Order: sequence, then structure tokens, then C-alpha cells
Amino acid sequence: MKIAVVGSGYVGLVAAACLAEMGNTVICVDNNHKKIDDLKQGKLPIYEPGLDVLIDRNVKEQRLNFSVDTSMAVKQSSIIFIAVGTPPEEDGSADLHHVLAVAGDIGKAMNDSKIVVNKSTVPVGTFELVAAEVSKYTDFRVDVVSNPEFLKEGAAIDDFMKPDRIVIGTGSEEVAEVMKELYSPFVRTNNPVYIMSNKSAELTKYVANSLLATKISFMNEIANLCDVVGADVKDIRKGIGSDTRIGPHFIFPGVGFGGSCFPKDVKALRHTSDEHGYHLRILEAVTEVNRRQKQVLGSKVTKEFGEDLSGLTFGIWGLSFKPNTDDMRDAPSVVIINELLERGAQVKAYDPEATEYARTILGDTVEYCSSSYDAVDGSDALILVTEWTEFREPDFNRMITLLRRPVIFDGRNIWNPGKLTSRGFTYYGIGRG
Repeated sequence: MKIAVVGSGYVGLVAAACLAEMGNTVICVDNNHKKIDDLKQGKLPIYEPGLDVLIDRNVKEQRLNFSVDTSMAVKQSSIIFIAVGTPPEEDGSADLHHVLAVAGDIGKAMNDSKIVVNKSTVPVGTFELVAAEVSKYTDFRVDVVSNPEFLKEGAAIDDFMKPDRIVIGTGSEEVAEVMKELYSPFVRTNNPVYIMSNKSAELTKYVANSLLATKISFMNEIANLCDVVGADVKDIRKGIGSDTRIGPHFIFPGVGFGGSCFPKDVKALRHTSDEHGYHLRILEAVTEVNRRQKQVLGSKVTKEFGEDLSGLTFGIWGLSFKPNTDDMRDAPSVVIINELLERGAQVKAYDPEATEYARTILGDTVEYCSSSYDAVDGSDALILVTEWTEFREPDFNRMITLLRRPVIFDGRNIWNPGKLTSRGFTYYGIGRG
């Protein structure tokens, strides 16, 4: 099939590369000339494992091209994916400015009937707005499909190539068959393709992310309770995770969730609910719990060192909101670092991929280190924020000689408290009692 993907951000690039990998001819469009020029030279704007190889291969095979010409891409394609950002407004609602602008550009370029697939995360009813915007400029038939993405940063290629499920929102059986054909190479193991209404598909994405965020916040609350009563949340997690009604996923406590999806989607679902006069009290609590959870490590630091941290230096391991990405949006590290700085501390930080992104947020307020041990050297304590795999088995003997004081704050519970205390460390985890 001939496909256009409008938007060369995280979702757009992954979708374009994976669709091209299956033999489709794909044009990925963006109005950012520098970004397109960089992509043509093989420079990616994001870090996602395996994406560079996939893009390079499909560009060489001439199945994937990059352009700033939306009109050309629309004219040459039968299916157009909209994959642009929907950033949150101050009230939590999704900003549809970019989505509707693309819809207008599609309408102006229409030269035949088209299927427009909304891959962006949008509120219920957006498909009607997109259809209306396209139809302002053309009499050709347009079918708008709601096709939410369920990609995890750091595992997006596998998620797209081997999806748990495909959700397709459309009222047309004919269009549904086209979409099922498009996705058939990705579901050869018979993972389900769900055909539903546009509104149900649009809501499905928000509900999925909000439910996962709820699980995380609930376990963070339980972890805080464990610290109070002296229980170990790791044992509790095992005890409940084996219950098939609960499952082992998304019940790992930590320093709160961040990224581009969970915080934004929880707020957007709350806003949609409020607009219809129904208030989602559980999601209000999820948001508040997550806000407080990002301050938990700061509280543990002041418990150990006091309220005034002047003259102290803290090493930070991990800046991105999760491993295998450079994404710093709503990252807990930013909250933790800013609190340390406000209390007079100095910060030495290391992250395998997110340093440049961090500079755009934190500027020169911290010292960026080239290795994990550089961040430890001369620090009064180590704070682990992001559980990159390279942090799981460090040289603790070396670390105890580099630290001024052998204190560790483990924000992801990746280390064994007993082993570290036996080596002479003072250990603080999340809910380890």
C-alpha cells in the first residue's frame, strides 16, 4: 500500500518505519525542515533501540522517504496517518491545533477518496472534527479511522511489530477490511484486531493508560505504607502478582511515573469526564499520589542529611523517565534534582542517553558526567532514579571508595538491601521497611 505518515515524532517515525518494513511505500512528512534534513542524513531526533537500523534499511530499499511536502504525500497515498502531538493545555485538555491543521492540509491536497487514520492520542469525538475539517476543502470522500497506538518507549519496535492487539475505530465495513489487510502482517500469530466505533477506540487509549497509571500509584501508596509499618513491598508484590486477577505487571513501586503518555492521558481523561459532568475521583487521587511520590526520595534524603544540604554533593544515576529512552517529559529526576538544588546541594548526574535532553530542562545547574562512576566520585550519596540495565550490577567495592559517605537511595528497588548493608552502605529503598 501507499501510505503517508504526517508527523516525524516518536509515534510517526516508529509507525512509518514499521509499515515500510512490511513492504509498503511510506512517505513520512513533517513541517520542520531541519528535522527532515537530519532524517535524510540518518540523524534521528529521538533515541529508540533498533529504530535507526530499521529506518536505514527501508530508506536504502526506497520504501521509506522523508519530505516536508504534505500535499505531495497526500496525493501519492491512499492512507494518511496523522501522528502529530496533542500536548496538554493548562486545564488538562488535549491541544488539537496540530491535528486539525494537518486535517486541513489533507483536505486541500485531496485528489481522490482517502482513508485518514488518526494515530494521535485524542479526546472522544475528535474523528468528527477531523472529518469536518478535511471536508471543508474537498468533495472527495474521506473516511476517518481512530487507530490509537500502544507503544512503550524503549520497546516500541517490538510493540508495533508484535502488538498485543490492534484497535480500529470506524463505522465502515469496507474501511475496516482495508485496515485489517494493512495490519495483517503484524498479527500473523492471531493476536486480536478489534473493530469498534470511533468513540470507543478514542476512549480505549485513555482508559488503558489511566488504568496502568492507577496500578502504579496504588503500589506506590502501598510502598509508603510498608515504610511506615516495617513491611517489604517486594514480598507483597510477589504475593499479589501471582494472582491472575491482578498480574505481575505495573506493580513495581518507585519514584512516580512520567513520560509523554501517562501524565497527559490521565489529565485528558479527567477533563473529558468533567466536561460531561462526571468526575473521576480515582484519577484525581492517581494524579495527587504521583505528584507526592516524586518527592519521596527527597524526604528520605533530608531524613538522613537534614533540611539544609549546603556543602553536600549528590550523584544521580538516571535522568530519563524510564530506561531505553532519552525522554525527560515529566521525569521524576527533574523534581528530585530541583529539590536538592533548592536546599543548597550540588548535583552530579549521569544518564546513558538523556544528557542532551536534560540540558534543555536543567541547563548548567548540574554537572553532567560521562560515566556512572564519575557521578559517584566525591559525592556524599548516590540516588538511583532510572533503572537502566547497566546500573543493576555495579562495582559496589569501587563505589564505596569513591563516595564520601556510603549512602544509597534506591528509587527503583533494584538492589538487595541486606547485601548492601552488609558491605557497609546505608540503604534507603521504596517500601523496603
